[in-house]
Amino acid sequence: MVKTAWVFPGQGSQAVGMGIDIFDLPNSKEKFAQAEEILGWSVIDICQDEEKLASTIYTQPCLYVVESLLCDLLSEKQKPDLVAGHSLGEYIALYAAGVFEWSNGLRLVKRRAELMQNASGGMMAALMNFDREQLSQVISETPDVVLANDNSPAQVVISGTPDAVQTVMSKVKAKRAIPLNVSGAFHSPLMEAADNEYREILEAVEFQNAHIPVLSNVEPTPSTDASSLKQRLLKQMTGNVRWREISLALPELGIEKVIEIGPGNVLTGLIKRTCSNLTLQNIRSCSELPN
Repeated sequence: MVKTAWVFPGQGSQAVGMGIDIFDLPNSKEKFAQAEEILGWSVIDICQDEEKLASTIYTQPCLYVVESLLCDLLSEKQKPDLVAGHSLGEYIALYAAGVFEWSNGLRLVKRRAELMQNASGGMMAALMNFDREQLSQVISETPDVVLANDNSPAQVVISGTPDAVQTVMSKVKAKRAIPLNVSGAFHSPLMEAADNEYREILEAVEFQNAHIPVLSNVEPTPSTDASSLKQRLLKQMTGNVRWREISLALPELGIEKVIEIGPGNVLTGLIKRTCSNLTLQNIRSCSELPN
């Protein structure tokens, strides 16, 4: 039996019309109605509105709903040996592992999106094909900036105050350095105020032991322990996303095949550039589900 991991993309993966072929499935209608009751707006409508879907407050809940529904459909046919998710995707991974109930997960994502939408005063930038040693040294010498997303050997995201991020971009030689269109310094200590508010909400949600091991963003080692998984998630808003290490851990844990569940192919691209010996598959819609 081929050992398989399921991975779930985060906010960089939104796509207009995502999930459109699951809107009318009988099993999905109840979840969409439940989501509308929790959110106060229609996921189906937003998924077809490019302008609104680009806004964090809508993107995150829409991704959670669509990816979790695709996950449910795939679960009827097969089970993974391991799950992981990038940033927001960790919430769908935890749901897939049975750590919390679906509606509780959506309520958490709704509040997370609201707090991140309201964050201000920060900046993020992506760097491609850079000198990693030089980047580490410049970050260590520059206050108020951190490595937020360590995505692959050739791609990272830095996060901090605008001055600090610009300083790093000017000092580190990179093939490309692109400021990201976000309002806050996500996955950095500058999110502490939002994190403190969110922490009370997250701590109140009951976590169960996972029935599938989870690799967390801030700690890329497998765990099924409810308390450990909650503590790791509590650190996520201010901690960095260690996706490169998650990718490297997959073959070490015996994983042979990785299925990315959700719009786009961001994670399979990152994994391919980090570990070339894994079989990769994308499930972006119902049409790509196995028979």
